[in-house]
Amino acid sequence: MNTQEAVKEFSTVKDFLRWGYSLFNEHELCYGHGTDNSWDEIVHLVYATLHFTPDSDQDLLDAKLLTAEKNLIAERIQLRIEKRIPVSYLTNEAWFCGLSFYVDERVIIPRSPMAELIEAEFSPWVESGKVTKILDLCTGSGCIAIACSANFPDAEIDAVDISEDALAVAKKNVSQYGLEDEVNLIQSDLFKNLPRKQYDIIVSNPPYVPESVYDVLPDEYSHEPSLALKAGKDGLKAVDEILKQAGNYLSSNGVLIVEVGELQPLVEQTYPHVPFTWLQFEHGEDGVFLLTAQELIDCMK
Repeated sequence: MNTQEAVKEFSTVKDFLRWGYSLFNEHELCYGHGTDNSWDEIVHLVYATLHFTPDSDQDLLDAKLLTAEKNLIAERIQLRIEKRIPVSYLTNEAWFCGLSFYVDERVIIPRSPMAELIEAEFSPWVESGKVTKILDLCTGSGCIAIACSANFPDAEIDAVDISEDALAVAKKNVSQYGLEDEVNLIQSDLFKNLPRKQYDIIVSNPPYVPESVYDVLPDEYSHEPSLALKAGKDGLKAVDEILKQAGNYLSSNGVLIVEVGELQPLVEQTYPHVPFTWLQFEHGEDGVFLLTAQELIDCMK
């Protein structure tokens, strides 16, 4: 890959999109940090580098770039290929629920299918006008908590993470959106440091990668904090604790929503007595379950 030649010969945004697309295909990168294909990946890289938004005018693709801009794009393409660094870490930007978030290697990159649920205000599972308290467990960058605040502006939201580093990133994002009074950041190992409070919604994207799977993940995932991915031998360490404790923190009409990804069959097998509702998504993957407060109380006795 000759970046110096690219900087010399290319001039437009479109040139670098085409070049990067070809290189990403040639080097067979792994996707899964906000995109699932080489074209979306290079668009994300170039647009974020140039501070474009996803809906920027297509006429900009023919705009000529400054030498400094070309150098930066070329450098980031090179790092994406040679170091397998996900684009969001190169640009310090990820999008979730139509909102831009600062991210770095202290947090995992937002990519949960729960974005659809949040944008739909968790309909039909809750009455949005009656939601006053939301708990986001394992908040990471704070993207779920902040997106919930955008869709439930009158709700109080507690955002919990065990990682002090992750909470520093979340604080940056909370401040960016001016939500210091609406989103309360709490350092806690799940429920351990929480006061006994009743929430209308508890939502969580916890660690759920089994150790054996983590050891063979593509290199891209090695840049994310292992604490946010690994969850014991079978991947159920955090999920077990959430199921045991969540019923104590839900209001009578509250719901628990948890992402477990590809562990769905194992969760069903491990808890055959639990009446999970597995949610369906128009975009994104499956592996998200919902339980009502009463279902939790009945099945976890």
